[in-house]
Amino acid sequence: MDKLSNLKAYLKDDFVKGTISNCKDKNYPSTIKLKKIFLKDKLCIQSSMVINNQEFHKNYEINELITYMENEIISTYKQIALQGIEKDISILISKKGKCKFIEKAHPKLMLEKDFFNHNKEKNYLIKAEEKPSFLIDLGVIDGYGKIKSGKNNKFKQINRFLEFIDDIYEDLPKNRKIRIVDFGCGKSYLSFAIYYYLVEKKKLDVEIIGLDLKKQVIDNCNKLAEKYGYKELKFLCGDIKDYSDQNKIDMVISLHACDTATDYAIQKAINWKAKVILCVPCCQHELNATIKNELLNDILEYGILKEKISALITDGIRGEILKQKGYKVDIMEFIDMEHT
Repeated sequence: MDKLSNLKAYLKDDFVKGTISNCKDKNYPSTIKLKKIFLKDKLCIQSSMVINNQEFHKNYEINELITYMENEIISTYKQIALQGIEKDISILISKKGKCKFIEKAHPKLMLEKDFFNHNKEKNYLIKAEEKPSFLIDLGVIDGYGKIKSGKNNKFKQINRFLEFIDDIYEDLPKNRKIRIVDFGCGKSYLSFAIYYYLVEKKKLDVEIIGLDLKKQVIDNCNKLAEKYGYKELKFLCGDIKDYSDQNKIDMVISLHACDTATDYAIQKAINWKAKVILCVPCCQHELNATIKNELLNDILEYGILKEKISALITDGIRGEILKQKGYKVDIMEFIDMEHT
């Protein structure tokens, strides 16, 4: 126990990661993993364990971790293996709870500067500290370049979508104006983000047209575009199925367009022979109202399951139609549901 208490200095200075294993009780996870992290510059040891196929994490201060080891770990597990920068420590625990310490020195590990930084910022394509005016006016960041409370998920969503734009960047023409239509643009977080990224950061010649049914929202978006001097970013009030454009469209975006509005967007993109189509479907009621299958009756009687099955089949059909029209199709998660 004394040696276990003396681990404090090692955990604080040398420790990197570790594993607690060989559990003696079936009611406990077979393995617990440990790693050193810094949360807002506060040193912690994070444990992770899998219970019923779910991973759980808990952060301990060093004194808390030692108490946890003394009170629970040594009576439940047989081995603790700790890896450090300059030495490793193995702790073998007998049936009576006696601990045998084995230390092994090794060449000093070379760690990256941010190895322990749990809060390090993802390398976003648009950074908050750039203070883009549209993110300030749309309430995502403040004037100091900090993400506002409750807007972190929106900030992640915008940047995740820009990653898709970056993926297809090479497919966009560079020798002429790129024309993009955003169907169901809403408040146009993404229209502004795409314009900012492609025009201000990538220096491309781009025209974006946003379309939505809400006149007040469209009027506000046009005022913001004018305010920023985004001359080639325009917003129109109208329905997707009624929209027509005789000029070439290179990219069609449709995010959360309700029910068959997504299908109208896809149809128009195909007719325009748009090189890129980025769709995030919303509710899908058409198939839901007509789907019937005797083999699945017991499942389809539950509304939520019927809704999910209808959505999956609808998106599968959309993908197959696009493939038949010559498109390379990927169906993937845009962003975790908790972020959208």
